[in-house]
Amino acid sequence: MPVRSMTGFARFEGLADGAGFVWELRSVNGKGLELRLRLPQGFERIEADARRTLSSALSRGNLQISLSLDRPENALPAFSINQPFLNEILRLSDDLVRAGHATKPSAVGLLSLRGVIEVTDEAHQPEWFEARGASVLEGLKAAVAALVAAREQEGQALRALLDARLNEMEALVGQALEDPSRAPEALAARLRQQVMDLLGADASLDTARLHQEAAVMATKIDIREEIDRLTTHIAAARGLLADGGAIGRKLDFLSQEFNRESNTICSKSHAASLTAIGLQLKVVIDQFREQVQNIE
Repeated sequence: MPVRSMTGFARFEGLADGAGFVWELRSVNGKGLELRLRLPQGFERIEADARRTLSSALSRGNLQISLSLDRPENALPAFSINQPFLNEILRLSDDLVRAGHATKPSAVGLLSLRGVIEVTDEAHQPEWFEARGASVLEGLKAAVAALVAAREQEGQALRALLDARLNEMEALVGQALEDPSRAPEALAARLRQQVMDLLGADASLDTARLHQEAAVMATKIDIREEIDRLTTHIAAARGLLADGGAIGRKLDFLSQEFNRESNTICSKSHAASLTAIGLQLKVVIDQFREQVQNIE
């Protein structure tokens, strides 16, 4: 299964029994799957089906989903009067007229009041929905398929970036493993210099004891375990990228593990060269994790 990004856009235009409709889907990064639907009046009844269609195809991302309708050219809106509302307006106006605070309102004035006249769109009626609702839902499925394709295309680009970062990590891990400062001879020389700095150049040194202390130091600052874990995590990340699908959370967890091991390498480092490798490793890991946030 391809690697998917969480960002994408899709638009689908369709016809349902002579009436046009348009689905627009916008997707950005998110910790989970958040669906925000904007449906025309009367289409609330398809929301549950729409959510099922979306959640069956996507697992993460913040999505804005909108449906708009185009009225056929020969379709005219119907009008109706909100009689209860108009009766209440008339009662209040009569009270004001009798009290001398107003003149009797005209019909034009009454009808111009907001809420007195209501527009009845046939698309909001059950008959319209029964004839066209199924086609609108099929249009959503097509729009979702287009969005998935867009996210997969973006995912291919992200995978190339992540593969490049993993290659950099692997190279840095190799450099850390082969760093000359990790050699027992280098540790013994460093320890000898420290003792001489403290006791003076003429101080007698027990060579056997010096090598014993160097071995103890080597054990304390050895990074072989961190190197092995980093190598294992890199292989696991490559396996996830090869499998594809909803791997964003797993890659994010591995990013945290990468960071933990690189921090330990820096804390154990006793040489500027190894510290530089550890710091560069942290930079690459941050770049890797930044891109992982875009993966579904």
